[in-house]
This record gives sequence, structure tokens and C-alpha cells, in this order.
Amino acid sequence: FELVNEVARVGVVPNLVVYSGLIHSLCKEGKLGEAELLFGCMEERGLLPNEVTFWSMIDAFGKEGRLSDALQLLAKMSEVGVKITEYPYNSLIYGHCKSGKMDTAECLFKEMISKKLTPSVVTYTSLISGYSRGGDLNRAFRLYHEMTGKGIVPNTYTYTALIFGLCRGNRMDDANNLFDEMVEKNVLPNEVTYNVLIDGYCKQGDTARGFQLLDKMLEKGLVPDTYTYRSLISGLCSTGRVSDAKHMVDGLHNEHFVLNEMCVSALLGGYCKEGRIDDAMSVCGEMLERHIKMDLVCYAILVDTTLKHNDRDKLLQILSDMNKNGLKPDNVIYTSIIDAYTKAGNLKKALQLWDIMISEGCEPNVATYTALLNGFCKLGYVSKAQSIHDKMLTVNIDPNQVTYGCFLSYFTSIGNMETAVQLHKSMLKGSLANTVTFNILINGFCKLSMVQEASEVILEMTQHGIKPDCISYSTIMQEYCRGGHMQEAFRIWDSMLSRSICPDAVAYNLLISGCHLTGDLTKATSLMEDMLRRGVKTDTKSYSSHLIT
Repeated sequence: FELVNEVARVGVVPNLVVYSGLIHSLCKEGKLGEAELLFGCMEERGLLPNEVTFWSMIDAFGKEGRLSDALQLLAKMSEVGVKITEYPYNSLIYGHCKSGKMDTAECLFKEMISKKLTPSVVTYTSLISGYSRGGDLNRAFRLYHEMTGKGIVPNTYTYTALIFGLCRGNRMDDANNLFDEMVEKNVLPNEVTYNVLIDGYCKQGDTARGFQLLDKMLEKGLVPDTYTYRSLISGLCSTGRVSDAKHMVDGLHNEHFVLNEMCVSALLGGYCKEGRIDDAMSVCGEMLERHIKMDLVCYAILVDTTLKHNDRDKLLQILSDMNKNGLKPDNVIYTSIIDAYTKAGNLKKALQLWDIMISEGCEPNVATYTALLNGFCKLGYVSKAQSIHDKMLTVNIDPNQVTYGCFLSYFTSIGNMETAVQLHKSMLKGSLANTVTFNILINGFCKLSMVQEASEVILEMTQHGIKPDCISYSTIMQEYCRGGHMQEAFRIWDSMLSRSICPDAVAYNLLISGCHLTGDLTKATSLMEDMLRRGVKTDTKSYSSHLIT
């Protein structure tokens, strides 16, 4: 870049090929700022960028997430009459898919075809990957069948994107079948393909299959990385095999494999899930001795566990260790502690910590404000909660559904349903209402024995396109069961089943208990059998009580 300026100063103007080559190299090296300056200099020196120069810049903008800049350059190509090929479209589609902007990606795809440009495996794979990440597997597979129907051969990345979507949707049998199909068609899986499958199986608790895939990776000469091992460590921990996970970590250390903080956080999460905070702290010490850096995620896991166990001494020790290792709490850690103090009713401590957070230059986010606001609402200081809400708006932090849910819970708790309903109407207008907020209203009405009004809330939910859940129906059923109105309780139950909402153990136990109270043991037995048939985990106490009866 400096050389270009130097030769320009002595009257030699580099030609288009030199500029294009330099811009392409700078973009590949991630030096987008310098590439932009050079791109701007071209026009100043009477050179019109060609399709390669434009594509290099569009591709770099797309990868950096500067999608509007990339689209402007595409428009400029048309304005100045530069030939547009499929390459800038592929880059733009990739960038929009990566950012989750699938509507724009689809428009670009259609525009590309309308200009008689031929989509390639790269084009289709970007779209398939975007839809798979977004959970729209139907669209992803439609595109897959469309491309194969046109004779475009899927590559490793295409299959991996689809396998990822299937794993994310807990469709492991389908994911495994697609993996087998991939191998049969001589498309070689890479490390990412195996990592996606291993992670999917481990999340389902099938660590045995995860380790089988690890062995297959090694047989194929592929090298497992920290993503591979993190999934296996998490899988072992989630199935109660924390000691095995620790043994695996130690074994990898002995083999001189360098683990990162993601693997450590997975192991810490396993110990903390079992309440073994001392063991987790011990692991921290070992990892530091092995020169594995502990990041804020690791410390956040420890902080969260100490708060759940109300272990103030451990909390102070963790914060001290963070300080020694040059780390300051972030807003996640501060928010966790503030939330714990407010839930314990200790607003004085929460406010003190808030002040420390601000003094450390750590900006509160919507979760921090909501945690503090919730504390004031729970203690009945609604005017102070309102002040916090107003402060959020002045610093351009938009209150969310949880924030307004705090106010909603307060008004329903004091029986002020008129204000609660008005607030909820405002939330609906602002698209801030969801199943949880509707359930708060249902609970409020039921507490006042206003069951008819509670039932009408479910109707209102469906009218606004919000799906009731098992809690919505169970809350109303509980009120009917409490009054011995079993016919009405079963009417609500039938309505729930008609909407394909699966009852949970709480819903079953409500009706079973209600049937016991009204002496309908035949119906209680039928419900118990249905509960077992559906595979709903039974409540041991209720089950034993039923057997005794």
C-alpha cells in the first residue's frame, strides 16, 4: 500500500492489475481498512475497478458483516457497467445467510437467477446452511433436492450443514443416515462433520456413540480438536460421569494435548451441576498450573453455583482469584450476584454491588436492570421499580418481556387485575407479550377464583397467535380441582389434548389428586396408567399414595 503511494508520488500510476491484486491480497489478509483506502484511490487516479476488484471488496464486506456496504458496491457495479458474475452474488448470499437474514438472501438468489446467472454448490450450500442454523429444515432439504435435481453435486460443507440442522433438531437417526449416505457417495466427512455428529449424540446423552465416532475420526487420519473434546467432556458430565470426564482431561494433558477454556468450563459445569464446588475449585487450580487460562465463562459458572448454595466465603474467594488472574467481573457475573441479592431481599447489597459495577466501568445491560427492578417489585417498592424502568429508557436500553413481566407479577400478586390487564394490552401492542406473560395473567385471575376470565385469556392467546402451554391449562385445572369441579377440570384437560399439548407430571397429578378427593378412583387409575403409557415421569409420592388408596 505504501509502495503504491510512493510510486504515485513520482508520477508512475500503477495499472488496474496491480491495484486489483493488492486489494485482493489485503482483503484475504483481513486488512479491509487498507483495501478500502486503495479502492477509493483507484477512481481518484482515473482507474475503474473491474469485476475482480469489486468482488474482492464485496466478499470482504460480506465476511465482516458489512452487508449494506456490500450491497451498495453491487449496485455500483450496475451503475458503472461492470459485468456482474455469480461470484459477488455468492458472497452476498453467504454474508446474509451467516447473519441470519434469510429473506434478503432469498431475494438475492432469485435476482441472481433472473439475471441468467447459474447458482453453484457454493450458492446452495450457503442457503442450506442458513436455513439449517435457523431450524428451517424443510426449506433446507427442499434446496438440497433442488440442487441435486439440477445435477449439482453436494460437497462436504453441504452435507455438514444438513447434518448440523438434524442434530440441532434432535433427529440423530436422520443425521446418521445422511452421514452414511455422504460416505457412500464418496464425499469425505471432515473434522467439522464429525464434531457436529459427536456433539449431537453427546447432547442426547449417547456418549458411547460419540466415542465411536471419535475412534472413526482417528482411523481416517482426522485430528480431533478442542470442539471434539469439549462435546465429549460435556456429554460425560451431563450423564453423571464427571469423574470419567476428569480422567479424560488428565489423559489428554498427559498426551500433551492443549485444552482450552471451553473444555475447562464444560468440566466445571459438570462438577457444579452436582454441587461439588470444592472439586470444581480444585480443578481450577490444576488448570492454572497447566497454564490453561480460565476465562470469564469459567468463573461465571463457579459464581452461579456459589450463589445457588449461598456460599458467601467461596464467592469472595472466586472473586479474589479472578482479580489475581487479571480478570474483572463482566455484566453477566455482576448480574448473577445482583439477582441473587434481590431474590434474597437484600436490596442494600444489590445496590452496593450496582455502584461497584458502574465504578469499574462495567455497563449494566437489560438483564441487570431487570434483576434490580424485580427485587423492588417483589418487596412492593413499585415506584422505585418504575424509576429503574425510566432510567433504562434514558440510557437507550429497551425493557423486554421479562422486565414488564416483573410489573405484571407485582400487580397480579396484589390482586390489581385491572392494571395488570391494561399493562398487558400495552405489551401486546409492543409485541412484548408471550406465553409466560399470559400465564401470569391466568395465575392472577385464578388466585381470585376468576376462572372464567382465566379461560378467556387462553382464547385471547390463540387469537394473537401465541400458543398456550401445559402451565396455562394446569393453572386453570388446579383451580377447578380445588373446588371439586372435576367435570370442568376435565373439559380444560380435553381442550389441552385437542391442541396436541402434552401434559406433564404436574397436570396429571392435579387431576389424579382431584379424582381421589371426589372418590373417583377408577378415573384416577386410568389417568395413572395413561401417564405411564405416555412415558411421563411419575411423582413417587403421588404414585405411592394412589397405590395405598
